[in-house]
Amino acid sequence: MADRSAPSCHLRLEWVYGYRGHQCRNNLYYTAAKEIVYFVAGVGVVYSPREHRQKFYLGHQDDIISLALHPERVLVATGQVGKEPYICVWDSYTVQTVSVLKDVHTHGIACLAFDLDGQRLVSVGLDSKNTVCVWDWRKGKLLSMAPGHTDRIFDISWDLYQPNKLVSCGVKHIKFWSLCGNSLTPKRGVFGKTGDLQTILCLACARDEVTYSGALNGDIYVWKGINLVRTIQGAHAAGIFSMNACEEGFATGGRDGCVRLWDLNFKPITVIDLRETDQGYKGLSVRSVCWRGDHILVGTQDSEIFEIVVHERNKPFLIMQGHCEGELWALAVHPTKPLAMTGSDDRSVRIWSLIDHALIARCNMEEPIRCAAVSTDGIHLALGMKDGSFTVLRVRDMTEVVHIKDRKEAIHELKYSPDGNFLAVGSNDSSVDIYGVVQRYKKVGECIGSLSFITHMDWSSDSKYLQTNDGNGKRLFYRMPGGKEVTNKEELKGIQWASWTCVSGLEVNGIWPKYSDINDINSVDANFIGQVMVTADDYGIVKLFRYPCLRKGAKFKKYLGHSAHVTNVRWSHDHQWVVSIGGADHSVFQWKFVPDRKLKDTLHIAPQESLVDSNSDESDSDQSDVPELDSEIEQETQITYRRQVYKEDLPQLKEQCKEKRKSAASKRRERAPGNSIRLHFVHGYRGYDCRSNLFYTQTGEIVYHVAAVGVVYNRQQNTQRFYLGHDDDILCLAIHPLKDYVATGQVGRDSSIHIWDTETIKPLSVLKGYHQYGVCAVDFSADGKRLASVGIDDNHTIVLWDWKKGEKLSAVRGSKDKIFVVKINPYMPDKLITVGIKHMKFWRRAGGGLIGRKGCIGALGRTDTMMCAVYGWTEEMAFSGTSTGDVCIWRDVFLIKTVKAHDGPVFSMHALEKGFVTGGKDGVVALWDDTFERCLKTYAIKRAALAPGSKGLLLEDNPSIRAISLGHGHILVGTKNGEILEVDKSGPITLLVQGHMEGEVWGLATHPHLPICATVSDDKTLRIWDLSPSHCMLAVRKLKKGGRCCCFSPDGKALAVGLNDGSFLIVNADTLEDLVSFQHRKDVISEIRFSPGAGKYLAVASCDNFVDIYNVMSSKRVGICKGASSYITHMDWDIRGKLLQVNTGAKEQLFFEAPRGKKQTIPSLEVEKIGWASWTSVLGSCCEGIWPIIGEVTDVTASCLTSDSKVLATGDDFGFVKLFRYPAKGKFGKFKRYVAHSTHVTNVRWTYDDSLLVTVGGADTSLMLWTYELEGHRDSRQCDSEESDLDSEEDGGYDSDVTRENEINYTIKALSTNIRPMFGIKPHLQQKEPTLDERQGVVRFQFFISDLLLVGHCHSRRNFRQIMWAKKRDL
Repeated sequence: MADRSAPSCHLRLEWVYGYRGHQCRNNLYYTAAKEIVYFVAGVGVVYSPREHRQKFYLGHQDDIISLALHPERVLVATGQVGKEPYICVWDSYTVQTVSVLKDVHTHGIACLAFDLDGQRLVSVGLDSKNTVCVWDWRKGKLLSMAPGHTDRIFDISWDLYQPNKLVSCGVKHIKFWSLCGNSLTPKRGVFGKTGDLQTILCLACARDEVTYSGALNGDIYVWKGINLVRTIQGAHAAGIFSMNACEEGFATGGRDGCVRLWDLNFKPITVIDLRETDQGYKGLSVRSVCWRGDHILVGTQDSEIFEIVVHERNKPFLIMQGHCEGELWALAVHPTKPLAMTGSDDRSVRIWSLIDHALIARCNMEEPIRCAAVSTDGIHLALGMKDGSFTVLRVRDMTEVVHIKDRKEAIHELKYSPDGNFLAVGSNDSSVDIYGVVQRYKKVGECIGSLSFITHMDWSSDSKYLQTNDGNGKRLFYRMPGGKEVTNKEELKGIQWASWTCVSGLEVNGIWPKYSDINDINSVDANFIGQVMVTADDYGIVKLFRYPCLRKGAKFKKYLGHSAHVTNVRWSHDHQWVVSIGGADHSVFQWKFVPDRKLKDTLHIAPQESLVDSNSDESDSDQSDVPELDSEIEQETQITYRRQVYKEDLPQLKEQCKEKRKSAASKRRERAPGNSIRLHFVHGYRGYDCRSNLFYTQTGEIVYHVAAVGVVYNRQQNTQRFYLGHDDDILCLAIHPLKDYVATGQVGRDSSIHIWDTETIKPLSVLKGYHQYGVCAVDFSADGKRLASVGIDDNHTIVLWDWKKGEKLSAVRGSKDKIFVVKINPYMPDKLITVGIKHMKFWRRAGGGLIGRKGCIGALGRTDTMMCAVYGWTEEMAFSGTSTGDVCIWRDVFLIKTVKAHDGPVFSMHALEKGFVTGGKDGVVALWDDTFERCLKTYAIKRAALAPGSKGLLLEDNPSIRAISLGHGHILVGTKNGEILEVDKSGPITLLVQGHMEGEVWGLATHPHLPICATVSDDKTLRIWDLSPSHCMLAVRKLKKGGRCCCFSPDGKALAVGLNDGSFLIVNADTLEDLVSFQHRKDVISEIRFSPGAGKYLAVASCDNFVDIYNVMSSKRVGICKGASSYITHMDWDIRGKLLQVNTGAKEQLFFEAPRGKKQTIPSLEVEKIGWASWTSVLGSCCEGIWPIIGEVTDVTASCLTSDSKVLATGDDFGFVKLFRYPAKGKFGKFKRYVAHSTHVTNVRWTYDDSLLVTVGGADTSLMLWTYELEGHRDSRQCDSEESDLDSEEDGGYDSDVTRENEINYTIKALSTNIRPMFGIKPHLQQKEPTLDERQGVVRFQFFISDLLLVGHCHSRRNFRQIMWAKKRDL
């Protein structure tokens, strides 16, 4: 029985050639990440010139014709055509939909524009009234609608200096709009005698009610209010299609091919005539222009995008080219090279390189082109013309071989025979002509059996038969070369076809949907080797079917992007790519063929809503049956480190809020509190997605990272010191060979690597400018002078640095798939290795680049996913740990042996002088000899082996080991569960550090009269922590579900825990055993609170908008609080236990009477008079000042008030902990700010005596303790955490260091400053390099297996301190 299932392989959109320049304008911009956003067909394209890479937004179903960029330059709005057109607002980083606006416009959306603060979006429809709509786009809500004009509107813009004013222009009109409430009122512009009434094509608003507009005759009209006050005549020689306003002034582009730059008063600066440049041509017409700094983007009528650097204005760089207006039908692929040829009604034939993603040749013909074919030897290119002729060109130089016209109607199909002797030419007058190639294309045969136009043709492998399809759906066969029709079925049975591009026939029965027209499918191409075929249809869809596809109703995978009919589709010669072309959209799409459902590609396409399977049993996001990857690795590869907004964006975002800042500056604001906090202790270790990030320092301390903090832990004193130079998640850590310096890499848009001293906790160098999104691996060279780093950008860029000078030595694109580890060869610092998903690569430095060679597996198997790697005892020996538990032994680039080392992935490996240590998912530490032939000893990480001095409890036996390091006679082990353990030579294991596992931590409660706190997390554990100097986890309990909230009873004996499935528990606070449990809700329990005093009532809030009140004594629900329009975020009881204050996700502050839950309306003045048992609310007049200027971007997630009601601590989505004076009345209160958490701070709580502030980070899984320091009792040394300037009048409390950071020009140099003030001398300015002896400080350990069983000798700590001070003096 024929297989009707969808194929397991799939396509991934890799490149789109083209740009929509015709009939559009102002559709080309730079994003905040310096990428270029534009559209073509139904695809939004984000192009990175730096990486020559495209990302695609595929949320539209038809032609996109309008685009607007949000003021923050991250979000994009695009509008499409169609019967029911809609607007998509999407993120240019993640290319995911943020909002869809629909059900108002018809026909299409002609123009879009965001207002100044990006909250509202205006759109203009293509309906008969050209309707103007104003949207609250985040909510998808229409605020106002009005008829725009009786004729076409070409441009619309908000007046950026008057918040509720807009200006629109179009055919013989300009209108000035006022938005008042939901009413949109226009006033027509008065041309008067100053200028002629004519069509206005574009406009830009300036200060003082001045508007500049570009007219059809090339003049610029200047308006004051609604009156035309002057004209700038002859600004352009023809119509001005585009006008772009920026900080420097204005740029205009016109039909004359010129781009003109103007200053802020619209005085001319310069003119750039693109027609006169190297890339220019007669008739070039500018449709879009964008000026940003010294770069100008120009989009043309003929689908080109130019980038101009102002000081080299005569040398524009051609970024993108595509076909121009007219339908695109002709497509052919080269038989031996990765080339595609296309021809269009624009009379051009173009050759595209599928590898370089570039146009490499172009030739203009006399007639529109409708089909193309390349000869079998790749020498000739035949083109079928619309006038019935065909032309043959030499591919090499595009010179003409022959031009023949034997037909009057269009040539629709051409095919060379496999032996290269014949060319079949099918025309719209129902015949196929056969030409002899070697006879200079002499006609040798004719096939005349069809009654309709010829649509498709295929030759048999032996070149003796030809099959054709025609417009009636008939499939006919002919004997070649004469053209005699074959009707004998027996003769046809054994024919092998060289290609299959016909849409009719038994082999393609299943591709036809029900009720389809015979001409709905335009093109088919079969991949015989992969047993799969691709189709193109009139609905803009590319589909993938199994081949042969015999039975009707076959399932398929479908891919959107083309807007109208897809006219042709072809496999590349090596079946690596599929190339498809759109008729009316003029675009060429290149799809990567992924032969089977590999995890990496599944991850790549799963987020694209429009790329999921249609009519398919299986979804591309279903990875359960992918056997290649261990589940833990699979989970790790799914983690995204991309941020909606990065901390680096803060200065820019604040800059956009200037008006708010000015209004705030004019009002008196409450000053920042005198008291402060200092980071004291952090529970947690980043193990779930990191490896080899845990080391002993010179002095025997332990260095590791969690959240945005580098931690140096003294295990004897149980104290920590912190490096706080980072502002987002640290993902990797490496230690210098002398074990005194550490390198850490973080997440960030332009992510940084910090090299810092573990003794002084001061930065030595900061490396920026080369890694996007984050740094996932770092490694020092053996001499300590070089550092290698790997980014988490799409190419996993590898950079080799001279870190002291801050110079990049070499860089290269590492791999499309994730790289886990980089290691520099200890014997030759110009060599290094990287390992990752199906990746083992050996690199050597070559000038400014790195040349890589893949590891040669040979006959030993296939490339496995590698998780760790080390170099061995010679420069050419390397060892890698695989995802299947093997250790691979490499000599040079060749795999010579594999050894089974662990059950499950080998996550960590450490090389000794004579031997190795490995750790794996099986929770076993193994010691090996120097050839990996013998396992000398194993240590299993088990609870039974835990020593009495441990700082917590092991959650499970055999936790997955992610990091191993040796030193001081011990083995240091880091686990996936966030534990750090020290394994003694004789077997006992000491637990030193512990934190929550992967999953967000939200639940936090402090004990009412003991230094204890409780946390509950998505990792399905409830934990009790000792906040006294012992700093350990006292108890842990596994839960059936994750939890988001917890609360101690007023007597501290009971603990209530809200779970994610809508249930909650009350447990014994000492033993964590169940006392009672309930479930009345299905959604997450978001907050839970005992009433004060005797704790008679328990309020339980859920994400389904209700608060249930329970009587604790009777264990019954006694009340329900209704009326919230969104999920509940915060709750507080009054001191009587009779009133409940509730905050919701819709920013409502509500009040309910207990126990019945009756809703109460209380004036804000009365709220202030009420005595509250606690204050964790984020709403109300008392805490209005805690909301930052950029409150739309970042939400305040938590707050907590000290018991003396003087200081309010808050946590927000930027990872900031802030202190405000209470009450924080008035907007934008001043504060002190502290950075240590990496992403959102989910909860903050003061201890019972206010001596400590406890905070938890959501995704960073850490629990942080901050010491509360009263004013006047401050430690004189510099505070570890950052504080805002107390006298900052302007910026809403953001400190001067952030402002300074905004002004720093980040070239690829070492920076001596970061977000915080740092001390010390820049490394390259130091007078003297410390000697080796001075830096060593202690005897370097040479680890032999025998030495492992002995505790090494170390200088006393006092002697070491003296050496360190000597070192500091020399520095």
